[in-house]
Amino acid sequence: MKWRDSRRSDNVDDQRNNSPSQFGGGGSIANFLPIIRMLIGTKVGRIVLAVGAIAYFLGFNPLSLLQPGQQGFSQAKVQNSQEDNLRADFVTAVLGQTEDVWGAIFQQSFGKAYPQPRLVLFRNGVRSACGQASSAMGPFYCPADNKVYLDLGFFDELARRHGAPGDFAQAYVIAHEVGHHLQNVFGVLDKTHQAKRRLSKTEGNALQVRVELQADCYAGVWAHHAQKQQQILEAGDVEEALQAASAIGDDTLQKQAQGYVVPDAFTHGSSEQRIRWFKNGLQQGSLQSCDTFKAAKL
Repeated sequence: MKWRDSRRSDNVDDQRNNSPSQFGGGGSIANFLPIIRMLIGTKVGRIVLAVGAIAYFLGFNPLSLLQPGQQGFSQAKVQNSQEDNLRADFVTAVLGQTEDVWGAIFQQSFGKAYPQPRLVLFRNGVRSACGQASSAMGPFYCPADNKVYLDLGFFDELARRHGAPGDFAQAYVIAHEVGHHLQNVFGVLDKTHQAKRRLSKTEGNALQVRVELQADCYAGVWAHHAQKQQQILEAGDVEEALQAASAIGDDTLQKQAQGYVVPDAFTHGSSEQRIRWFKNGLQQGSLQSCDTFKAAKL
């Protein structure tokens, strides 16, 4: 993928150097097991633990109160490797490409400026307006603050665990999350969130699949126009993206994790669906081609 000559985005918040340790202060939870066991033994202690658990999931680390000078997450300074910095530069360039593509589309289609999202680079864990998150969640978009969150370590997981290496596979992931930002701008995320409140879990999962497949399609639309504008594609790039889409399909992930597939539990779509909708956006290059909600068959 050609990206080194691309414009860099100004909308990247690099928080990699502030790496939160899970339990604050560099301490291990094992150090507090005697205190925890004592609290479990009393009614008041159990209430304290319950309140502490709630506080933790709201973004405050209660164990830090037991460590002088520490509040909430501890911040362990981490030296970024040259490879890590190169990846960060790549992400900044790809985000700039998405801004250029969607900026042109918004002006042509709607006659207004594209409201650009910000992208937060983090390591291990991060606090967002949507709550506290760890790297295990993978990349995500938070509609409450209009930000994409990305731990660069996910790219290693994409290559090693999922067998989907390559820079364009990584660009597909970024473009997919930017697709969720578009859905937020268009009001899709809010409408589906409201609708899922009235649906069963199975029905809500099916609706979420349509959300994710539309984001895949928007990623394809981006690639279509980025190729027209900047000639970014090199031999094998499209195959990298398709391999990534296939590798993170629900059926593939379920087979790897449990050996069988439960379609009612799908939340992102099957490998075949994710490939098909990305290709749909790539080939047609229009927002209208990405209406997964009207599509009778996904």
